[in-house]
Amino acid sequence: MGQLEEKKQIVADLKEKFASAQSVVVVDYTGVNAKQTTDLRKSLREAGVDYIVTKNTLFKRAAEETGYGELNSVFNGVTAVAFCANDVIAPANIICKFIKDQKVMTIKGGAAEGKVVDAAQVNVLGTLPGKETLLAQVAMCFKAPLQKVCFALEEIRKKADGEATA
Repeated sequence: MGQLEEKKQIVADLKEKFASAQSVVVVDYTGVNAKQTTDLRKSLREAGVDYIVTKNTLFKRAAEETGYGELNSVFNGVTAVAFCANDVIAPANIICKFIKDQKVMTIKGGAAEGKVVDAAQVNVLGTLPGKETLLAQVAMCFKAPLQKVCFALEEIRKKADGEATA
């Protein structure tokens, strides 16, 4: 396979990743050593996130062709992109935790559910709890009032039974 065909295949793969991604995080990985990269890739892979490093021109072409052209300004320097097709929060969560722990790498920008976002918005996504935690919190919001009603009804029943026997 020639060099041009290889680049076309990479762009095609990137276009597919952009098109199916719920979340995209673009980072500058300056200062990240091999062990840190391996650990980060492992964490991302376990969460179903693809972490790709390639030429900025290929990222730009794929982004432009999939409606993410606004991201082209961040494709400069040493760039890696994390794509996730099934979770909006996971890539930002993992990368923000990595940056906090390792003090290397910076977020350049990204996209969430098809909308391009800046680095600050990616950082906000990174502070949110995971999907399962958010769902549990929502469930508790529904459960708590019902639980209080049940306790109140139980107290009413106990008083009614106590008065009936007295």
